[in-house]
Amino acid sequence: MADSDNLGCPRADSPGCLAKSSEPQYGHRVPDFDVISPVDGSVVATRTLAPWPEVDLALTRAREAQAGWRATPLGDRIAVCRAFADRLESRADELGRELSWQMGRPIRFAPREVTTAAARARRMIDLATGALADIAVEPPSDGFELFIRKVALGTVLIVPAWNYPYLIAVNSVVPALLAGNTVILKHSSQTPLCAERFAEIFAAVGLPAGVFQYLHASHADTERAVADPRIDFVAFTGSVRGGHAMVRAAAHRFIGSGLELGGKDPAYVRADADLDHAVENLVDGSFFNSGQSCCGIERIYVDASIFPAFVDGFAATTRRYRVGDPLDPATDLGPVVRASHADFVRGEIARAIDAGARALLDPGEFPGARADGPYLAPQILVDVDHSMSVMMEETFGPVVGIMPVRDDEQAIELMNDSPYGLTASVWTRDRDAAIAIGDRVATGTWFMNRCDYLDPGLAWVGVKDSGRGCTLSALGFDQLTRPKSYHLRRA
Repeated sequence: MADSDNLGCPRADSPGCLAKSSEPQYGHRVPDFDVISPVDGSVVATRTLAPWPEVDLALTRAREAQAGWRATPLGDRIAVCRAFADRLESRADELGRELSWQMGRPIRFAPREVTTAAARARRMIDLATGALADIAVEPPSDGFELFIRKVALGTVLIVPAWNYPYLIAVNSVVPALLAGNTVILKHSSQTPLCAERFAEIFAAVGLPAGVFQYLHASHADTERAVADPRIDFVAFTGSVRGGHAMVRAAAHRFIGSGLELGGKDPAYVRADADLDHAVENLVDGSFFNSGQSCCGIERIYVDASIFPAFVDGFAATTRRYRVGDPLDPATDLGPVVRASHADFVRGEIARAIDAGARALLDPGEFPGARADGPYLAPQILVDVDHSMSVMMEETFGPVVGIMPVRDDEQAIELMNDSPYGLTASVWTRDRDAAIAIGDRVATGTWFMNRCDYLDPGLAWVGVKDSGRGCTLSALGFDQLTRPKSYHLRRA
């Protein structure tokens, strides 16, 4: 699963960088952890895991601050969150470079996550007044007033993933604060500086003390916090295994949890698709962020009549990508997050080839790729089927399998043949067919001629092992509040 308020640096040895946390000490300290950059294996920063007494103090501070924050007028909460979004956006270049060092995203793309997070926060801010308004209910007769008020839950623990550390955190942090909750953010140990930047910015825009806090905490203490009565909701993004751990930790308590877990998102290219558009966007959807996206494309089904042309175009487009140093503005694909994960992806490719798959790309075509370490060449596999784990289990790397299908029925069957259901897409000129197919595919979001994208006006949900709960949209506020009914009879 995935402390201090000092300004972090891209490298631990940069001038003026404080490599250790400067937080107050509370009892026995848990050992330090290093943030290892996939760029070159250097130590980006060293931080100390908070011992339980420090976690305990944060929970108490959040509980004490919540009543005052809940009583703060919504307009004032909106103003603070809007100021947060503005200041976050103003630091996009700085934070983008820091992000590249932490998790390897190419610098040409990294600042965009920060600006997109600011824009997403503003979208949720714009929705807040309507989404959090009282719901009037027609009374049974004169002399009564009935309405439902949406009440903050209390303290929300948010545990985001490292692959989109600003966007994933914003999805829950900003709506939770707007709804009147206090927030504790426990970020991934790969991207802990992102949590620190949230704290810096909220402090700078005047958020009251205790309303937003972050912790660098161990897995065991994170689970202990989930089980603590001072936590009222948990928003977790990560693996299916991590999601089960969250549910077990809260099993004896009647609190809610939002879980965004794995994905094995499919695309179906129909015979009537705009082929060039489908190729360009599906290559991007498969390989952006080196394939490390929960809603990235991991399997593609193509109508047999256009399969050869699609595969040729897909391979030709992928060959234009450049693998290399993410700090080089010309790089399209940086390293995956760590060498061990690169080895897992290489193993998945090798196992598929041993089972009969055919690789279309020679890694030697990508000079920046390496035979070991985190710099992976993209790979396209054909002659694949669902007996291969590369078509069934989340790979989370720059590899995609492509299969021909005879018709819509077979495509629907294969898309549904998965333990996951986060997003899926169809590529066609026929809107009615797209909707009819989408109605039969088990997924949280259904795209036509688009993929690997979140519109904050729409609910972000998963089915099956992709999780439960809802973030974004007006509905995203519902899991962060509880309904309280008011039944008033005039004397």
